[in-house]
Amino acid sequence: MPDAERPMRADARRNYERIVATARELFTTGGADVPLDDIAKKAGVGAGTLYRHFPTREKLFEAVYREEIAVLADRAFVLHDELAPWAALETWLGEQVTWVVERYKLAMLLKESIDSGSETFQYCQKRLREAVGVLVEGAAGLIRPDISAPDVLRLGHGAGMAVRNCTPEEGKRVLTVILAGLRA
Repeated sequence: MPDAERPMRADARRNYERIVATARELFTTGGADVPLDDIAKKAGVGAGTLYRHFPTREKLFEAVYREEIAVLADRAFVLHDELAPWAALETWLGEQVTWVVERYKLAMLLKESIDSGSETFQYCQKRLREAVGVLVEGAAGLIRPDISAPDVLRLGHGAGMAVRNCTPEEGKRVLTVILAGLRA
């Protein structure tokens, strides 16, 4: 993650974002061993720029993971603001399942590369729990009172893992069962 105390110049921010986006793409298609020089070249930056932002491969993995989680978490807040409480929770859970299915290889790569006790992993867990907590709180009275944000996250992750090799119809059926179990 960039230095939080000093904002990046606009060009440095653009380079950082291009590197992370390119790394996400190449890690997904080529695996963890994609040469960092290939990432720099495809991102349109020099190797020195890549290494200035990400001195190690692990730092780049962490940035990709944080970005992926930020997009998923931010989506919960958007849905909370735009939809009725049940619809927001239902939509987000469906999107989480889709995210798990579509990004399975990338997620496994990142989780293998990042220690579960690391600052990045803890930050990402906290960010997702807070985001989903907003949806769970918003749906109070509509969902069972014993349901927590971590419960919803586990259900979505589990459903995504379960339906990875299923037809879309089978995946929708699994999600329907989970949603029925969440209702008050």
